[in-house]
Amino acid sequence: MKKFKVLISLTTKDNDYQEEQASAAETTARRLGVDIEIVYADNDAITQSQQLLKVIQSGSVSPPDAIVFEPVGATALPQVARAAAAAGIGWVVLNRDVEYIADLRRTYKVPMFAITSDHEEIGRIQGQQFAALLPKGGAVLYVQGPAESLAARQRTSGMYETKPSGVQIRSLKAQWTEASAHKAVSAWLRLSTSRESHVDLIAAHDDSMAVGARKAFQEHTSGVDREHWLSLPFLGCDGVPKTGQAWVKSGILAATVVVPTNTDIALTMLVKALQTGTQGEERKLTVPTSFPTVEALSATRTRGAGAGGKS
Repeated sequence: MKKFKVLISLTTKDNDYQEEQASAAETTARRLGVDIEIVYADNDAITQSQQLLKVIQSGSVSPPDAIVFEPVGATALPQVARAAAAAGIGWVVLNRDVEYIADLRRTYKVPMFAITSDHEEIGRIQGQQFAALLPKGGAVLYVQGPAESLAARQRTSGMYETKPSGVQIRSLKAQWTEASAHKAVSAWLRLSTSRESHVDLIAAHDDSMAVGARKAFQEHTSGVDREHWLSLPFLGCDGVPKTGQAWVKSGILAATVVVPTNTDIALTMLVKALQTGTQGEERKLTVPTSFPTVEALSATRTRGAGAGGKS
């Protein structure tokens, strides 16, 4: 039986969820007997496009059977996808809904599908967490992913669906990394208006950004001011066991949203499609969950537990 080769393109090494994506891919590849190569785009869409086109157009005698990638930019590289399909290389998009998949599946017979987290549901869960922790309303400092990211926009949209009307949002933008959130919050703290702003909770689109925000408050405030900021609940998303979930258990974060990895699902679906000569299911959603549950957060708040959010 042929041993399949798969190229996996992830967004950055500087993100705990992307690290978990890589680990899940490596474990699944060993189980399935698949050769994989993992490359990172350093959060740059042009770099990602060039990396993939180089592989597709290299004329190698042994090209990959498929490419699995998590897009950095807003477009999810439709022209690169078409080039891959034309070269007989399968194409799997992670964590992004893409309209072009259906069209390409009608033209080409290689495996082509998308597996995405339900980003709007992730946002809805975070909005429910706001409601549980701020039952009387309040203000949230909200660290979002980049404006060009569909996942960030969907998480924000979902959050607005479920947050109470009495919870006000003040938004900052970052780049899915701890360092970028640290920089964004540090810049905000340097504004004279920030010291006068009333904030009851800090939330971010992923756990690493939530921790970056917390470190900014730790480094750029002092005394009673620092105690106040660090006593507030900090919320993230992704819920990787070794980071996000561990940070909740230790009290660094009040809550997270667990987002299952999907590189493992992608490889499993790919191998089945390649073995059977089919295209695979066109779109698959993974299901996020609150950690701890929203009910547990509400109960903790009702009991008057500390704002650090220990579970």
